[in-house]
Amino acid sequence: MSWWLVLWLSGGAYALKVLGLVVLGGRQLPAVVNRCLALIPAALLAALIMKDTLTAGQEIVLDARLAGVSVAAVATFRRLPLTAVLVLGVGSTALVRAAAAVV
Repeated sequence: MSWWLVLWLSGGAYALKVLGLVVLGGRQLPAVVNRCLALIPAALLAALIMKDTLTAGQEIVLDARLAGVSVAAVATFRRLPLTAVLVLGVGSTALVRAAAAVV
């Protein structure tokens, strides 16, 4: 990728942010818009995690990563501490990979 493209895209992103400030001025957004904007980071992170879990290059792949993310999701839903979620996710991925290597 060209550095000129990186600079061009970063300038465009900055211009869009400035445009938002100019258009909104000192006004507040409606409460429903603020609630929706607050949910965007969590949705984006979940989408990126699933994309990286289920794909390898241009192919859809179901492998040990799916088991690890599934176990980590259940552990998160059960409100276990972050360390436990990570250990369970990594451990289950390692167990599935080890079982696949034996077979």
